[in-house]
Amino acid sequence: MADGLAFREFDTGMHLHIVGICGTFMGSLALLARELGHRVSGSDANVYPPMSTQLSEAGIILMEGYHADNLMPRPDKVIIGNALSRGNPEVEAVLKSRLPYVSGPQWLAEEVLPGRRVLAVAGTHGKTTTASILAWLLEKAGQSPGFLIGGVPRNFGVSARLGDGAGPFVVEADEYDTAFFDKRSKFVHYRPDVAILGNLEFDHADIFDDLAAIERQFHHLVRVIPGDGALLVADRQPALERVLAQGVWTPVTRFGDDSNSTWRLVLDQEDACRFRIIRQAAVGREEAIVDWPLTGSHNARNAIAALAAAAECGVGLAFGVDALTSFESPRRRQELRGQVGGVQVIDDFAHHPTAIAATLEGLRASTSDGRVLAVIEPRSNTMRLGSLKERLAASVACADQVFWYQPEGLDWSLEAVVQQSPVPARLVSSIDEIVSAVVTHARSGDRIVVMSNGGFGGIHEKLLSALEARHESA
Repeated sequence: MADGLAFREFDTGMHLHIVGICGTFMGSLALLARELGHRVSGSDANVYPPMSTQLSEAGIILMEGYHADNLMPRPDKVIIGNALSRGNPEVEAVLKSRLPYVSGPQWLAEEVLPGRRVLAVAGTHGKTTTASILAWLLEKAGQSPGFLIGGVPRNFGVSARLGDGAGPFVVEADEYDTAFFDKRSKFVHYRPDVAILGNLEFDHADIFDDLAAIERQFHHLVRVIPGDGALLVADRQPALERVLAQGVWTPVTRFGDDSNSTWRLVLDQEDACRFRIIRQAAVGREEAIVDWPLTGSHNARNAIAALAAAAECGVGLAFGVDALTSFESPRRRQELRGQVGGVQVIDDFAHHPTAIAATLEGLRASTSDGRVLAVIEPRSNTMRLGSLKERLAASVACADQVFWYQPEGLDWSLEAVVQQSPVPARLVSSIDEIVSAVVTHARSGDRIVVMSNGGFGGIHEKLLSALEARHESA
């Protein structure tokens, strides 16, 4: 028996065990399972904050490492994350013991989504922010939505909740595969009533051969949206147009900056803190001005997508625009981690050339006096494979200085990216060296943005500590 495995007296449901529980999606499932009254345990190779803290506070038993002993006492059902594969000792023990097991997306679809109006947010970029905005709009409208989001919306403080069982449910719809025994994209399981298709580029080079393979998965999502549902599609996206060309059976509404789109975005400021939305519907034309705290045209597009989806649930444009003023960006999306001596340290999840460029463009436009210093770790599977390395140099054009981190295990060198950089760039192979170089270089008014889809060795706190030490000794 795993040490300390004990459940609260009020647990009345099944005992669910989640393998790979500290991933954002699986950890969110664990929170939903607890809300449903289930006893929940879980294991992961890396049990660390903030997810471990969030789960422990919810009364969920965590075990570090994958072992057959983690399955004692015998759970009623095991939920297996997509990071696990055959050969994993805990997976092998599940199969050998004939325990009932499902994937995370299947469990969500069977245990949480039935009877709910499901709103799914899909796309290569912007899913977390768009889903967070949508959930906030519905919350402000009094609809108490449930949600599962691949990040932590700061307006809610948790990555998932059930909400009102009769209310809508917002789900971040990921195109990554479901599990070792189900290679379909996760989002196929959700069968949404309303789906946002925000953009589509090549990504996940570890499981997809090319963009056409991802387009096929997106069309599988299109196939399961009912005819009386809604399909909200970004304009000026050739890959999405190819998806729709394979067949569509649901009314399509376009959003973006095209003059023919039903939901049209007009930027009034370069930093996109202020923009206009024009809704051209059969019932007439509406216009509203958005003033909000986020920056970047990509976030403005996220906002208009969320407004269009919220309208499908009866949220009016004027009300939605007003709600945007109190929206807080999710954790790790241009999140200010601290400021010392006039130097800001910002955390951002960007891990794709398009996302890197969008983040830096927004920060550059909203930075008046200082510089934008970018610290980038190519950590995602696509980046580690080098599939998009030819686009990396151009993606940092809006930065003033770039520090590229060459982590151990990266099979290709970033030297060519540094040499081709349109702005001053430096290649660094240790986190301590990055901290020293960045802090030496930084001056008051600068914004240091750290971009990675991982913890990056706690570099944010190390930067802040080093800046504090420099400031105190000055």
